[in-house]
Amino acid sequence: MFQQQYLMWLAGAILLIVAVLSWRDSANPRRFTTGLFWALYGVIFLIGDGAYQLMAQWAGDAEVGRRALHIAVGVAVVLMALIAGCGGVRLGRYHQRSDEQKQESAKRLGNKLFLPALAIPVVTVIGVLAFNHIPGLQDSVFGPGNHATLVTLFSMMVGCILGWLIALKITHEKPVQSMQETRRLLDAVGWAFILPQILATLGLLFTTAGVGTAISHLTEQYLAVDNRLIAVAVYAIGMALLTMVMGNAFAAFPIVTAGIGIPILVLQHGGNPAVMAAIGMFSGYCGTLMTPMAANFNIVPARLLELPDRNAVIKAQVPTGVLLLLVNIFLLYFLMFL
Repeated sequence: MFQQQYLMWLAGAILLIVAVLSWRDSANPRRFTTGLFWALYGVIFLIGDGAYQLMAQWAGDAEVGRRALHIAVGVAVVLMALIAGCGGVRLGRYHQRSDEQKQESAKRLGNKLFLPALAIPVVTVIGVLAFNHIPGLQDSVFGPGNHATLVTLFSMMVGCILGWLIALKITHEKPVQSMQETRRLLDAVGWAFILPQILATLGLLFTTAGVGTAISHLTEQYLAVDNRLIAVAVYAIGMALLTMVMGNAFAAFPIVTAGIGIPILVLQHGGNPAVMAAIGMFSGYCGTLMTPMAANFNIVPARLLELPDRNAVIKAQVPTGVLLLLVNIFLLYFLMFL
């Protein structure tokens, strides 16, 4: 049966290949630290249930082994942060074509260049629909149980592999060149590539530490949340602001919802939790448009496009983000209490 861990192993293997290619790149002045950064990241993906069992056997206790493995992963993350903070991830040489060759290739391929990219969403949608509507297909591939997330990830993986094969076919390139391009993109993005995972983990940490409870206490004590409009505005703006701090609406959502949404909007004012959740997440996305912490949305495109102003994307999106946030406040106020 296909397991989610297989996807993690695939990602880890790709990162280790990138690390090896980085170590072999003599044109990179920081090739050893660059390779070490991606190797550590790859090893974290490769760690799974097998590693837990080995650590448990080594320690003689399952809980001790789990704790030791968590500490080891934490040390690896700290090492990655030190490497990135000291400028250890640098660009190298990627065996790219000349500008003239790129122009000639673009004219030859034309709109066929879009086929690999389009294959990913098309195959993902087809896969999700097939797994949800063909009886017994999920159980035959994944085994019994609820596999909603795994269905999407598996379908996307199939789409990515098909897109990769199509790209190799139409460009007549070798698979190793695709790994060089993978390395080029990862090196260009640099440490920001791991930021979404770090921020999502931070959101879980904040929730466990009781930040949502603290926000609820401060809101009830110092804001006039008995007024329905003020309560709605605090929730929506709070989602946007915490998303701007954390860079991830998914990380901010459980904190603000546990602190303001459920106790005040739902329990105190009797609002519809489904409407609150949907528009609340949308309010968080408004914050995503206006923060450099959402590096994969706002900083990475600027770096890949080599824009002179790294905050150019954010500056262009701020008016849209503010306007949408105001609209969300009124949507919450008029739709949540119907």
